[in-house]
Amino acid sequence: MKSKLEEIKKEFEEITQELSKSEAVSDISKFTKLGKKQSKLKNIIDKYEELVNIKKNLSENKQIIQDEEDEELILLATEENETLNRSREKLENEIKILITPKDPKDEKDVIVEIRAGAGGDEAGLFAGELFRMYAKFAEDQSWKTIVLNSNRSSIGGLKEIIFEINGQDVYSKMKFESGVHRVQRIPETEKQGRVHTSTVTVVVLPQAEETDLVIKNEDLKIDVFRSSGPGGQSVNTTDSAIRITHAPSGLVISCQDEKSQLKNKTKALQILRSRLLALEEEKREKAESGARKSQIGTGDRSEKIRTYNFPQDRITDHRIKKSWHEIENVLEGNIDDIVESLSQADQKVKEK
Repeated sequence: MKSKLEEIKKEFEEITQELSKSEAVSDISKFTKLGKKQSKLKNIIDKYEELVNIKKNLSENKQIIQDEEDEELILLATEENETLNRSREKLENEIKILITPKDPKDEKDVIVEIRAGAGGDEAGLFAGELFRMYAKFAEDQSWKTIVLNSNRSSIGGLKEIIFEINGQDVYSKMKFESGVHRVQRIPETEKQGRVHTSTVTVVVLPQAEETDLVIKNEDLKIDVFRSSGPGGQSVNTTDSAIRITHAPSGLVISCQDEKSQLKNKTKALQILRSRLLALEEEKREKAESGARKSQIGTGDRSEKIRTYNFPQDRITDHRIKKSWHEIENVLEGNIDDIVESLSQADQKVKEK
């Protein structure tokens, strides 16, 4: 571990030196990548220095226990070492995970697509709550959320919303949210108090850059139209909305949230590029490890990864067979425990 940390320190110093050069600022994309890398390496270095300090204190306390005659001091040193050993084990595990080679996609920003599945208006309302949950989680992580396209229902829910999240190691924390989320609760419109079951699909795509994938202009059919709100109500008097059809894949992307046609086109291409990259990766994974289900599923109740049971105030992730309570707190963006549990389970699978 020590030799690996020396390499990390050297790389950190090289990046810091690179960022201090005036020409580094001229390439925003490169500057941003280097900044993220520097922050990540500094986190590892800080944890290692903390570990070194803990080991020093452990050694000093051990000396006290061996040489000191004062029983009170010996007891204090013994108790402190118990606490320090727990901290040492925790830090060693964290550092081990941080320096273990990772999926290069883990550092990428993401595009998240949320769609109402089975359940009508209730599914749309829950789709809106999931979007709010992820937006709050992103804010807590100091990430930035930008809506790319949305389609609201007449009662205020979401038929669909597509948004990007930018920040440090976003995909590593968001990737486990892909799948069907099932909600069980009594809708406000239900007079007889019956529990309804609805589903919402979530897809998390690592954001593709222009260098990751080349899209030929001749493969694209681009249509412009007027954006509209719920029920077809016009919200824009100009043809600013964009629909892009990618002929080879059959993918159709629409964007209408911006008043600028150019901005909508840029966002649509961004979504298309990420979807195409995800399709390529899925094909490769199927070839390497056999067929697997796609991220999005179909929105049916049976294809679920997580259930939010309101009557029992319980959230269950069916992949790791673990439950949490306080649904309202989780929907406020406090999903750290869920994300951490899924990350740990994934790490264990990789270590087998």
